[in-house]
Amino acid sequence: MRFRNTQRPLLAGAALATALALVPVGAQQAAEKADLEAVYKIKEEGFQRSRVMEITSWLTDVYGPRVTNSPGFRKAGDWAVKEMTSWGLANVKLEPFGPFGRGWSNEKFYAMATTPGGSFPLIGMSQVWTPGTEGLVSGDAALAVIETADDIAKFKGQLKGKIVLTTAMRDVLPLWNAPATRYTDEQLKDLERETDATPRGAGPFGGRAGGPGRQSGPGGGRGAAQAFAAQRTQFFKDEGVLALLVPGRGDGGTVFVQGGGSREATAAPSLPTVSIAVEHYGRIARTLEKKMPVKVELEIKNTFHEDPMSFNVVGEIPGTDKATELVMLGAHFDSWQGGTGATDNAAGSAVMMEAVRILKQSGVRLRRTVRIGLWGGEEQGLIGSREYVKAHFADRATMALKPDHARLSAYFNVDNGTGAIRGVYLQGNEAVAPIFDAWMKPFNNIGMTTLTIRDTGGTDHQSFDGVGLPGFQFIQDPLEYSTRTHHSNMDTYERIVEEDMRKNAVIVAAFVYHAANREEKLPRKPLPRPQGGGRGTTITQGAR
Repeated sequence: MRFRNTQRPLLAGAALATALALVPVGAQQAAEKADLEAVYKIKEEGFQRSRVMEITSWLTDVYGPRVTNSPGFRKAGDWAVKEMTSWGLANVKLEPFGPFGRGWSNEKFYAMATTPGGSFPLIGMSQVWTPGTEGLVSGDAALAVIETADDIAKFKGQLKGKIVLTTAMRDVLPLWNAPATRYTDEQLKDLERETDATPRGAGPFGGRAGGPGRQSGPGGGRGAAQAFAAQRTQFFKDEGVLALLVPGRGDGGTVFVQGGGSREATAAPSLPTVSIAVEHYGRIARTLEKKMPVKVELEIKNTFHEDPMSFNVVGEIPGTDKATELVMLGAHFDSWQGGTGATDNAAGSAVMMEAVRILKQSGVRLRRTVRIGLWGGEEQGLIGSREYVKAHFADRATMALKPDHARLSAYFNVDNGTGAIRGVYLQGNEAVAPIFDAWMKPFNNIGMTTLTIRDTGGTDHQSFDGVGLPGFQFIQDPLEYSTRTHHSNMDTYERIVEEDMRKNAVIVAAFVYHAANREEKLPRKPLPRPQGGGRGTTITQGAR
């Protein structure tokens, strides 16, 4: 979902360029300058003494994956607090929010299939919030594609003790295109176009890579689909099915997998549900179609963790003469269970932690207080950042503003993998364009050249933007994010690109530095209307 300001001019980029052209060059330069001495210090610390890959390894190899409220998530939070405290940050803590619901972790996964031609291991993973098996279980595989009530009647009495394949086999095409890509100059130029003038989805990659689109079930609509899915699951349980197998999105050994059950303690138990490599799924399905037997053996240990409260990790570098004002940077700390949550989003968390380390260790002076936020529950709907914004800045439903709403200058976010930063999504905030353009200039020679007026969705800057605060996501090279790593078993440390991570931490540190030290806070868009209010709601906004 994207927030859009329909009042802004459709040809914003052209209008901005025209306006700037009418202003003398000297006046433009006087309006905003990059502090090159500070940038030098930031670059020296970030490029010569970087710790970003060390931070990434701790968050992935040691504490990954980090499903919200899992042991890995909690241990990673404790480690981050200890680490940032050791760097000299102030007020570093786990700030609770909730209730979120149960945590979940997988302690054991074993899966084998046996066909008339022999046995083979299955590449796969449990879907989050689904139970494990009762020890080692073995059963005949059965293909039971149930899409209607008639299908339920068709399979009634046939599935007891079976391990069920739940969907028809899909086509698997050759990998014609390289899985990793960087933005070309032409694509970056296209990103600068105003998207309100074109159909949604125009432009390269369309912003944040996402998962497969939602599909409606029988009767149409999401509610009907969810109701039928619950009915189907109950049918499988009543029949005595041992476990469910589904073909994971992806191919070539990459399996994309997210949630399958419910994190609510009161929810009805689901069945053990496993996403497996599509190539293995296809072999089983085709063997069954030949009326040949396939036996599947599983041993899965999944644990539910009942503490429903979760947390965000926060810490500060206190400011000086403008210490009551804030600049924030952040990334989401949680992950799904695929791999170790490296590109989504240990990469962003490590970059932000490294950025505050650089600011602290380089000795640059910060006028405003700089606060880092590492968010929980992002994968379930930006929950951690939304709760933080509601507690500290404003309630999106009513747009009742808290005092800190007037004190925040900007929030900067990283959450598109390990790819190099190439620019900034302005979220429709045209007034910041000449400011960011000046801040980008010292980084033009490492590929950061693009400002786009368009917004991008799906991550934590939206929690800030949604209450009228300047919240920004950086444009990053896609690399393998949507093709291999985003929510998959391939999301591991090995997919992290060190050169890009170093650049990103330095760029973020420099943007935060400039936001913390400019005389005025960054300009804002008009406040949005309350989500739960009407046209008659009166909003009073504090001084900026």
